[in-house]
Amino acid sequence: MSSLFDRVKFPGGERARYRSKPLAATRTSAQLLLLKPAIWRLLDVHVHGKENLDDLEGAFIAIANHSSHFDAPLIIGSLPRKHSEFLSAGAAADYFFDAWWKAAPTALFFNAFPVDRKGTRGRKGMAGNLLSDGVPLLLFPEGTRSRTGAMAPFKPGAAALCISRDVPAVPIALVGAYAAWPSTQKSLPRNRPTVHVVIGRPMHPHPGEIAHQFNERLRRQVLELHDSTARAYGMKTLAEYAHTTALEQAASTPTEETK
Repeated sequence: MSSLFDRVKFPGGERARYRSKPLAATRTSAQLLLLKPAIWRLLDVHVHGKENLDDLEGAFIAIANHSSHFDAPLIIGSLPRKHSEFLSAGAAADYFFDAWWKAAPTALFFNAFPVDRKGTRGRKGMAGNLLSDGVPLLLFPEGTRSRTGAMAPFKPGAAALCISRDVPAVPIALVGAYAAWPSTQKSLPRNRPTVHVVIGRPMHPHPGEIAHQFNERLRRQVLELHDSTARAYGMKTLAEYAHTTALEQAASTPTEETK
């Protein structure tokens, strides 16, 4: 199924909307007046590491662990304006772009482009084209939200884009987002749970480094940013979430005695 924005014609081509200054001004106003106040009212948000982006210019890929629908708003609301103004978030085409009432706010607030998790050929190459146009991206290498709080393996697509388009990756850790709004919780959080947004230093691929190697360095950096912050503030680490998940899986697996 084609999305709403696949059928809309923009002057200068479909990609022109992602770098449109009038649309960016409208989007920034919507983020500052509506989105950010709503999220910051629900959560007690602490942002760390903005100074790591002082020298960052041009396109980049922001990558982060993914455990909540708060993740993209938290990152966009935490980045300096010069880095968030044209930031385009990759959003699942089969979830966020399958109906106008989801596609419209997704595009308005997140400058989002559809990511087809089924690999439809028509959308392949959009991320690389946007980077070539100077549009920074927000991608979640896990591919989907965590259902357990543990961080899944990273898919190498973001790392490969960094290498092919010669752009840095900005690792970001979201600490407490899963506890604030896990996928099993239907209601919005209460009592303003604490969430930390930790922005790391931009990372560049090493000369000759292949996508899987750079991808693993990015994963380890997000893990370190998350768990060092979690330990400092007495919150649950990704390692602890992974340990809990492993124990639960082991407990639910039938043994020879119980078969």
